[in-house]
Amino acid sequence: MSKKIGVLKMVLIVLLIFLVAASASFARGSRQNTFTIYTWAEMFPQEILDEFERESGFRINYINFDYGEVMLNRLQASNGSGYDLIIVDDYILERVIQLGLTQRLDRSQLSNYGNINPIYLNQFYDPQNLYTVPYGAGVQTIVYDPSRVSIPITGYADLWHPSLRNQVGIIGNYRVINGMALKVLGRSYNTNNLEEIRAAGDLLLELAPNIRLIKDDRLEADLLSGEISVAVMYTSQVTNAMLENPNLRVVFPTEGIGFGIMAGFIPSGAAHPEVAHQFMNFLMDPRRGAAAFEYLGYYSTYSGSDPYISPIFRPFLTLPQGFNYDMEMIQNVNEASDEEHSRIWTRFRAATGN
Repeated sequence: MSKKIGVLKMVLIVLLIFLVAASASFARGSRQNTFTIYTWAEMFPQEILDEFERESGFRINYINFDYGEVMLNRLQASNGSGYDLIIVDDYILERVIQLGLTQRLDRSQLSNYGNINPIYLNQFYDPQNLYTVPYGAGVQTIVYDPSRVSIPITGYADLWHPSLRNQVGIIGNYRVINGMALKVLGRSYNTNNLEEIRAAGDLLLELAPNIRLIKDDRLEADLLSGEISVAVMYTSQVTNAMLENPNLRVVFPTEGIGFGIMAGFIPSGAAHPEVAHQFMNFLMDPRRGAAAFEYLGYYSTYSGSDPYISPIFRPFLTLPQGFNYDMEMIQNVNEASDEEHSRIWTRFRAATGN
């Protein structure tokens, strides 16, 4: 009897060892066949992600951040590993490249690279186009409901008008909003003059009574619902709002506007750089690029996709014809200036109650 039990125990031990080994092998295989994208939420149509999974054989692990600074901190902490493809704003890209947290692109793996609109190449963050592929661009604009606003709005300075008390919503990007005040004062977004930055901060405090909301997520919904009457929004939000209510009015501020590009890069420690190249090339296919830009609502950075964009979207996916306002890209400032911007932003938010 004891002999039988001994044989049975041996069989169970062997079976257990086999199951553990098989489980470990499966886990390794799962990790090896997982492609990790790190960017904001809702950046791709689901059908494009599903199609890429079928075509590549890799499961997409889609991780999100709210702010580029959060991404940068995590990427630095991991020494450039843990992610295969990251899409983020231009000024963050400059820091990523300076810190050596990127891999050079292999253009031989990007057969659709020629579809990129040249105006989005050779930018300050990657002047030789060695590390990044653009995936959308836009400007910060004012949108308002003329049925709820008693004054004409032509620029940022109008947002300070007393009639707009508790009616204005703004995005939560401190450089954009602080920069808005700098523009009203006739200064650059990228000034390192602390006195100019402080003067903009003082001006922002005067705007505080007019601010009802500060939020990045779906600010356009608050404009459409009537929660706010005026908003300073990202291009994607403007597109969504105008498609929903064509009676809204879009204002390109007369003081000048901030222009930005977001782009993808392969981190230095990416486990699957070849799949990252494949995914970027996949997105740059003209038809897929058109579907992505219609979904995003940002300006189309792939001119090869423009003919495939639906007519209803075309007015919103590029700057208006004859556009001649001054534009300036928001870039990194020195440490002292950035600290002053942060201090101003904290004080301003407190004053608005947000």
